[in-house]
Amino acid sequence: MRHGKKFNHLGRTASHRKAMLSNMATSLILNKRIQTTVAKAKALRKYVEPLITRSKDDTTHSRRVVFSYLQNKESVKELFDNVSTKVASRPGGYTRIIKLGNRLGDNADICLIELVDFNEVLVQESSAAAAPKTRRSRRGGSAKKSDEAGNNTEVSNEEGSDA
Repeated sequence: MRHGKKFNHLGRTASHRKAMLSNMATSLILNKRIQTTVAKAKALRKYVEPLITRSKDDTTHSRRVVFSYLQNKESVKELFDNVSTKVASRPGGYTRIIKLGNRLGDNADICLIELVDFNEVLVQESSAAAAPKTRRSRRGGSAKKSDEAGNNTEVSNEEGSDA
């Protein structure tokens, strides 16, 4: 029985799984989104979100801890310089998994995992929605309405005289 065993081994040995998740986390940090299977994406989310949380505190110790997981200087630099500044105010939930369907070869569930604050389309929509909406009332444009009403009566009188 597997009571209380939450860890997904992904059909790999421990060393292979560690290397794969490290490489996937590096790709996610550098490219901001990657396409993978749903099972790997869920495992990657558990792997990379604590690293992003650790990157908010830019100390030598936290850089060394993150480097021990990622083993890539460029991704550590990107994480601490760009990613951590964008997610500084976010209390968690740094990644988003979007399911895309099934892969043609083996029918595996495919998804897109991305860093939430780096999706330009959704960030623009949310900032537009967050902007305060102005209250619109119909009472304010009385001069414009009277001009339009006068023009409409003239047009209707001309139509009436032609008929």
